[in-house]
Amino acid sequence: MNDPHRKAREQAHSVQDLLRELFPETHRELFGERDSGAPPTLGLYPVADGRLALVHGDQLAEFTPIDPKGKNALHCDLCHYTRSRSEALMYRVTIAARRTRYVTLCTPTEACQGRAGARGLEVFADRIFPIEPHGPDDH
Repeated sequence: MNDPHRKAREQAHSVQDLLRELFPETHRELFGERDSGAPPTLGLYPVADGRLALVHGDQLAEFTPIDPKGKNALHCDLCHYTRSRSEALMYRVTIAARRTRYVTLCTPTEACQGRAGARGLEVFADRIFPIEPHGPDDH
């Protein structure tokens, strides 16, 4: 049977999972040294204002959409499909102090992530991470 909510349940993460992966020190303070043995979170998640967040374990990158220019088709950097301007967007992600990477992704990204699969997401994340610190408060 085809369950339309199955994929949403598979990608859902508990607050404890997110704390462990995004804020490991806080997780250790609250829950101790226990490790569930679960694989680290890997995926693209929508956030406010059309931005996307790429989460890979305890690493986080924020993708900011940029205004489309021109009318040529775009090639998605994740699933490698060619899309029209209405089906894909270009995003900017800062990866170091003076280094920015531009990527093209399908909109919405759920189907794109499905086409790319876990291995495609890992390869994509390897192109973005590690994010280098670029301010005095960054570690």
